Amino acid sequence: MAAKKDYAAICSAIIDVCGGEGNIANVTHCMTRLRAQLKDSSKLNEEAAKNIDGVLNLVIQNGEYQFVIGQDVAMLYEEFSRRDGIVTGGSVDDPDAEAEDAKNGKGSPIDAVLSFIGGTFSPVIPVLVAGGLTGAVLTLLTTFAGASPDDGTYKVFYFLNQATFYFLPVFIGFSSAQRLKSNGYLGAFLGAILLFFTANMGEDPMTFAGIPVKAVAYNSTVFPIILGVLFMSVVYRFLQKHMPVYTRTIFVPLLTMLITVPVTLIVLGPIGDTVGTWLADAVFSLYRVAPSLAVAIVGLGTPWLVFFGMNNATYPVVFALMAEVGSDPLVCTGMAPANVAVGGACLAAMLIAKKAEDKSVAAGAGITALCGITEPAVYGVLFTKRYPLVGAMIGGGIGDLVAGLLGMTQYVISTPGFISFAAYISPDGTLNNLWISLGVMVLAVVVSFIATYMLGKRAEKKAQA
Repeated sequence: MAAKKDYAAICSAIIDVCGGEGNIANVTHCMTRLRAQLKDSSKLNEEAAKNIDGVLNLVIQNGEYQFVIGQDVAMLYEEFSRRDGIVTGGSVDDPDAEAEDAKNGKGSPIDAVLSFIGGTFSPVIPVLVAGGLTGAVLTLLTTFAGASPDDGTYKVFYFLNQATFYFLPVFIGFSSAQRLKSNGYLGAFLGAILLFFTANMGEDPMTFAGIPVKAVAYNSTVFPIILGVLFMSVVYRFLQKHMPVYTRTIFVPLLTMLITVPVTLIVLGPIGDTVGTWLADAVFSLYRVAPSLAVAIVGLGTPWLVFFGMNNATYPVVFALMAEVGSDPLVCTGMAPANVAVGGACLAAMLIAKKAEDKSVAAGAGITALCGITEPAVYGVLFTKRYPLVGAMIGGGIGDLVAGLLGMTQYVISTPGFISFAAYISPDGTLNNLWISLGVMVLAVVVSFIATYMLGKRAEKKAQA
């Protein structure tokens, strides 16, 4: 899975391509772009600027250098405001630029849906990783330290692990509402209501104004809260637009929840629960028919998902599988060999590279990819040279085929890669899946390294000829 954007690193990279802090006269931002005015435009490295991880494009307009970032540009701007040597001018309005960027990034309705889901889960990743890997820590404690579920130490870590996923609707509620530019706290409130309903629904059938309310356990679910927040955001915006200003503070949140909660509990929640079940069944059915092929498809597509920022959109599938079968034999399993294969490709590209700067970029990106974080490698190496991309896909594909054949799976949610080795230890303490996983990932690294090295040398000979 992808890591969150490193805005400090993006800031430093932009400063470097602009010729340093001393060459930046002023920095402002609009809804989607960071805007820089330079003292000496000849010092700008345009090609390097377009290849910065996190920069979608560079637009030069009327002597202003506009770095297209997206809706999160304000977070990057904050990094610039912390630099004492840079003058910042705040926010500016540019509807034309916003419309242009929205048009360029709009794509198909499917792209919009995936972008929304990915953007919703991205801020929650630190919680998921911390909570997920705590499950692996519990396994290590019971297997190697002799810890008992009755021990206080075990219980503390167990609470940490279980709370992460039990309260998932609260986290997703807040994040999805923020993504929709609605009220994040009302989104979290809706998630809390779903959980309170789960804890108190009882065994007897329940009705609301004579309408049956289906008993659904909403803990650890994703789709019910997303559907609920989508509806809530529509209601919230409508009331904000039509309610008198002096009454909004009281009546907008009240009416929003009075309308949203019954609709969610009666209609949207059960629909979301059913969708999640159907998704898990469909995905796992594909896995049952052709496990190696299914895992290989995920692995082959992983670098492309990262490139287009769609990798986080796979989280609903992961949660559906976790709820249905207790582990993830497909998505994270497929991404693990693919991620480390990217690392192998980068290390091979490092050996082939002639320039010291290229060697440094490839080495750093390769190490982070082996840990499961592939964005620097994807943007900085794979899609800039092509042959490392092919090599990574070959290594990841072969590794994933073997993973599917041997039944490799990931038991807890974490960044797929070597750094999350504990995620592959079975809850019953057996280590067979761990050895399989490590062997598969080593295989992916070796194959991708060899393939990339051979392809790179061939490309080098063609270039010389």
